Amino acid sequence: VESRAVTEGLSVFIVNSHRDRGREDAYLRMFEQNRVQGILVASYDPLEERLQAIRSRGIPSVIVGQHARSVEQPSVSVDEVRGGRLVADHLLATGRRRLAFVGGPMSIHQVHDRYQGASDAVRAEPGATIEILHVDERTIDDGRRAAEQIAARPPSQRPDGVFAANDLTALGLLQGLVHAGVRVPEDIALVGYDDIEFGASSLIPLSTVRTPQMGFGVRAMDLLVAEMAGDPLPERHVILDPELVVRASSG
Repeated sequence: VESRAVTEGLSVFIVNSHRDRGREDAYLRMFEQNRVQGILVASYDPLEERLQAIRSRGIPSVIVGQHARSVEQPSVSVDEVRGGRLVADHLLATGRRRLAFVGGPMSIHQVHDRYQGASDAVRAEPGATIEILHVDERTIDDGRRAAEQIAARPPSQRPDGVFAANDLTALGLLQGLVHAGVRVPEDIALVGYDDIEFGASSLIPLSTVRTPQMGFGVRAMDLLVAEMAGDPLPERHVILDPELVVRASSG
């Protein structure tokens, strides 16, 4: 975002709501009161009505990370359903049949869509199953706790393939499973999501789904710059394709 903004002579102010709805609303009010030229918003909560009110008063916006429902609200998102399907198809192709999805809350649309894609693939495969192991924050500690739950089961009742909603959870799962004597990927294949830097350099390099992060920010700024200039947009809803990256944790 900043690299693209610099080419337009724009400055970027960054705030983080830490998933606090009240703080998010306060930041949006602050931006509007200071008459910023445009707003990029990545939020866990539905916010199109709030942004529409701000847009009606002359400040354009682009939603980042969610596909906007309104045809008027520009957005840039990743096809998370496709990403989840890529993971499940990969695990099924390696012979795994008892899959588990470790993630949550399902109210977060990225988590929901990743699970939906995986479950769609599983339903199309005779004899395959998928269960959900819920976690709240998708952290390394959440992954370790999920690994403890899995390792406590008899081997025949454990999943043989695990899809973690993000790489941090997957790294916690990896640590917990190895500590419990579960072999990865021989006993349980493991795939994360996001392709963070630490995943490739872990003791067992982590399979994951990569999203086009640089292209993501540039496309979002392209839309916002056009909106600020009043130019017509070639497309209001940009949907980017994810890419499966296979490493040793599922190979």
